[in-house]
Amino acid sequence: RWDGLHALGPNWAMSIGNFAYANDDPDGYATRDQIVQFIEDYARTIAAPIKCNVCVQSIQQIDAEGRFEVGTSMGPIQATNVVVATGPFQRPLIPDVLTQDNELVQLHSSDYRNTSQLPSGATLVVGGGASGAQIADEILRAGRRVFLSLGRHTRVPRRYRGRDQAWWRMEMGTWTDPIERRKPQGSLAVTGAYGGYTIDYREFAARGAVLLGRAEGARDGIMHFADDLALSIAQGDASFTAFLDAADSYVVEAGLVLPDDPAVRSAVTASPFGGDRILRLNLREEGIASVVWATGYTLDFGWLNLPVFNENGAPLHERGVTPLPGFYFLGLTWQSRRNSAFFNGVGYDAEYLARHIMALRFAA
Repeated sequence: RWDGLHALGPNWAMSIGNFAYANDDPDGYATRDQIVQFIEDYARTIAAPIKCNVCVQSIQQIDAEGRFEVGTSMGPIQATNVVVATGPFQRPLIPDVLTQDNELVQLHSSDYRNTSQLPSGATLVVGGGASGAQIADEILRAGRRVFLSLGRHTRVPRRYRGRDQAWWRMEMGTWTDPIERRKPQGSLAVTGAYGGYTIDYREFAARGAVLLGRAEGARDGIMHFADDLALSIAQGDASFTAFLDAADSYVVEAGLVLPDDPAVRSAVTASPFGGDRILRLNLREEGIASVVWATGYTLDFGWLNLPVFNENGAPLHERGVTPLPGFYFLGLTWQSRRNSAFFNGVGYDAEYLARHIMALRFAA
C-alpha cells in the first residue's frame, strides 16, 4: 500500500480478537508501517507456526476420509481441515477503459506508493472511496493538477458531537449488523490521513480538483463520463445526513449527554452540486499523463478447484462453513456481520469456525 496510507478508524478501535493496538495516541490514525507492526506483534503474541513467502498453488481432496493436500511452493501439506483466510481484497480490479492507451502511466491503488511515481502533468484518479479520496488528496497537496472520477459513495463525518464516526458505529451496533440487514451502499469515503477529517468532494473542487462522473469508456484519447456527478454528490450528502439523524436519535434513546454540533450538519448543502458537467475529456489536451485506478478489488479463487462456489464464482458458505466437510472461508465481506472483513470483526467469525472444527473433532 502507498507510503502515506492511514487507517480509516482511530487507534483505540483497532484490534484482532482480544489483541488491541497499543500506542500513545488512541485518537490518532495508524500509518501503514504501524499497521504492519501491529500485525507482526499479533503474530508473535499468538506464536502460531506461520510460514511467510510461501505461495499456495492448489488444494485438492486426496482420499475417502476427505483429507486435503495443499500444493505450495515449499512442497505439499496435508490437512484434515483447511480455512481459506485470504480476505476480500485479492485481485486488483481495473475497468477495461484505457487498456489501449500506452502513452499514459496507469497504476492501480495497490501499486501506487507516492507522487514520485507519477510523471509530470495532471493525474486522473478514478474512484470515490477511501483509497481514491486519500490518494487524490495526497496528489493535490503535492501541488499537482488532479481530475477525480466519482461514482456512488457513502459519506460520513470524521467526528460528530465530540466522537469519532467509529465510536458511533460501535455504540449504535452498526459494525455488528448481521448479514440479514445488509443493504447496498456505495464506497465509503472516509480518511484518517492528515489527522483525520471529513471528506467533502466539494472541498476538493475548491482546492482545484476537477470532479467528474463515473468513467464509462474511452476512444481515440477521449474519455467519456456518465452524467451522474451531481447525483453521486447528492447521494453522498443523503448518507451523511442519515448518519447524523441516526446519531441524534441514538443520543435521545440512550439518554446520552453530548454537545450539540450544528457546524457539522450545516456543512451539508441541500442544493445540487454546481460544478461543471464534463462528459468527455481529451486526455492529451488536458495534460493528463497518469491514471490511478482506485477501483477496488475482486475475489480470486482460480487456484481452488473444489465444489464450494456458486454459478457466479462466489463462495458457498454459511458463516464460513462450506458444503464440503473440513473446508472453510474466513474474512469475507459480510461473512456473517458488517465488520467480518475488518480487524475488529474477523475474530468473531474465527471463533465460530474454531468451535465448529473442535466440535467435529471431539464428536469423531
